Amino acid sequence: MKNTHRALILNTILLLSIATAHSEPIAVIVSANSPVSKLDKEQVANLFLGKSSSFPDGSAAMPIEQTDNTAAHEEFHKQVTEKSASQLKSYWSKMIFSGKGTAPKEVSSNAELLKLLASNPAMIGYIDKNAVDKTVKVIFAP
Repeated sequence: MKNTHRALILNTILLLSIATAHSEPIAVIVSANSPVSKLDKEQVANLFLGKSSSFPDGSAAMPIEQTDNTAAHEEFHKQVTEKSASQLKSYWSKMIFSGKGTAPKEVSSNAELLKLLASNPAMIGYIDKNAVDKTVKVIFAP
């Protein structure tokens, strides 16, 4: 019985490590018509954390988040802002309460984000890398 229990625990750990290792790659995107061609990790994080409100060329930037129940949201914040969902909620609660910022608008899917970004060069968002199409361009890929 002990060996069966041990094997079950080891299999569970193995499955969890495989699932973690194979997270879906994400891409930070803007409209194909946007003049922005590339940003670094810090610039992207600053936009999504409300520390910056413009692209390097000075034009206005409007970050669009995916809702926190999407895989892209979790992967983006793990890799770019380095904040967990609970840390992010706490961060935005403090920013909003202190009057220092408002959280980005949220969409619930890659498709909804693509539709918004395609027509507005000021918007920036992130999607699953395999969902990128010709209406947008990738400006950062962690």
